[in-house]
Amino acid sequence: MTIAPRSFLYAESGPVATLTLNRPETLNSLTFDVYRELTDAFQALRDRPAIRAVVLTGGGRAFCSGGDVKDIIGDLLHRDPAGLLEFTRLTCDLILAMRRCRRPIVAALNGTVAGAGAVIAAACDVRVAAESAKIAFLFTRVGLSGADMGAAWLLPRIVGYGLASEMLLTGDFVDARRAYEIGLYNRVVPQAQLLTEARAWAEKLARGPSAALGVTKQALEGEAALDFEAALAYEAEVQAQLMMGPNFRESYEAFKAKRDPKFI
Repeated sequence: MTIAPRSFLYAESGPVATLTLNRPETLNSLTFDVYRELTDAFQALRDRPAIRAVVLTGGGRAFCSGGDVKDIIGDLLHRDPAGLLEFTRLTCDLILAMRRCRRPIVAALNGTVAGAGAVIAAACDVRVAAESAKIAFLFTRVGLSGADMGAAWLLPRIVGYGLASEMLLTGDFVDARRAYEIGLYNRVVPQAQLLTEARAWAEKLARGPSAALGVTKQALEGEAALDFEAALAYEAEVQAQLMMGPNFRESYEAFKAKRDPKFI
């Protein structure tokens, strides 16, 4: 599937794809088109052989400020219940596409991360943030549930129940230092180093065993719904399958030859 979005920028550099939200004049607020095209892109990247890792970032001084007031919020105030449900399912489709994408997704959070932008960041596998990247799940501030787009599923698994409750109930901003302390951000770096750090991480993941990374990502999500015995059975099954694959043998051959493995 060709990836040729009109609402954001898409580029490939070797095995790493970079998606850049490109509405800096609105702090990269989301429109209906952005939601649809991002969903399509992550679905296409799910099994794109040439791409082995993804960087998601924003242009300008923000990562994403959430839904666009004019394009989305104004429209929603005039929709009937069926139309509103159509929209909320559209937003959830994006998060589902990100979590089902077998490629690791590295968020490069270049500034404000708010509302739907915060959930998109949480749906990435790792988050590298600039020192300016404050984050808030703003939904209760506008009279909506903090449990939106999967936030109540994702956030407790990253920061724990208590901190997730605080963030989702209050909608308060958390600065980058605090977000790093609670484990929401994996790294905080100066703004000038952000994309370099994020791309280095993505390139490292791209050199890894793609099938094994995809299985690991699926396990981190899927095992949340399993009891411990079922999780053990699942892991035994998928690990045995990977042991029959070429990357496991390549790691052994590389060890014997005292060289770095060349995974596929």
